[in-house]
Amino acid sequence: MITIASLFVFISFYTLYYTSKRAILSYDFSFEKWIQRNPKQTKITGSCMLLLAYLLWLLSASLGSATLFFFIQLMTISSLVIIVTPLKVINFKGVIILFALSGLLEFYYY
Repeated sequence: MITIASLFVFISFYTLYYTSKRAILSYDFSFEKWIQRNPKQTKITGSCMLLLAYLLWLLSASLGSATLFFFIQLMTISSLVIIVTPLKVINFKGVIILFALSGLLEFYYY
């Protein structure tokens, strides 16, 4: 559940980052071009995914700790996306491998 919430936070912030006019953007994938052409729909989708991630945190923890963990996770992922995206370090395979390993560790320890 935590890995899925983390994935939603990452995807939603990544899409919201690509709607920014000040961000340094690269168009490696076709969905990044679509995001840039449809900013209003993307902002709505990204905001809904952030809300869904927060609701998943609420299902896995109490109100106070879920809110704290969500904002810590949001700050961490957002700072990493802002720093690493212009360097073109984030790619599709790396994200899939990272979240797959995270999911396996989560299932192993719970």
